Amino acid sequence: MNAPDNPLRPMSTENLPEPGKYLTFILAHERYSVPVLKVREIMRLCPVTPVPRMPAYIKGVINLRGKIVPVIDLRERFGLMLPHDSERVCIIVVQFDTAEGMAQLMGMIVDVVEEVSQFNTEDLEQPPDFGGAIDTRFIVGMAKSKGTVKTLLDIDRLLNHAGQIDIHSLITPSGADT
Repeated sequence: MNAPDNPLRPMSTENLPEPGKYLTFILAHERYSVPVLKVREIMRLCPVTPVPRMPAYIKGVINLRGKIVPVIDLRERFGLMLPHDSERVCIIVVQFDTAEGMAQLMGMIVDVVEEVSQFNTEDLEQPPDFGGAIDTRFIVGMAKSKGTVKTLLDIDRLLNHAGQIDIHSLITPSGADT
């Protein structure tokens, strides 16, 4: 009998990400995508009101047409400490499901919003198996598009997770040069 996580078993197509439209953005020269249906707004970086005693990646809140929306710096959340290219930095406001099943808005500061792409089933793959020590729970899959690979993020898991996330350990095989 095969164990549930047996790497020798053929890849199942039932665990593939959903085909559809995805918004691609860039953080530290890497491309990430989230389903367009989760995106509520894309806006220029605006003043963010700090909230005391928050982790460094939580920048504070903004007033979005009468709604208070928390804002995180996704670059800091992923442990990518290079400075943003301030010319094109923006906030992507997404709606995600909390652990309690409630819809919540969150602003994510990203370097650049690149494009909306249509990914078909043949463009999508499961996250690669980097070995047992690598955590891929925030990655839904990978998409091949225009000669590049884009990491598809599980926005619900990502935004429900407390604490900083070392994105390099999620997408770089251990022992590889970075």
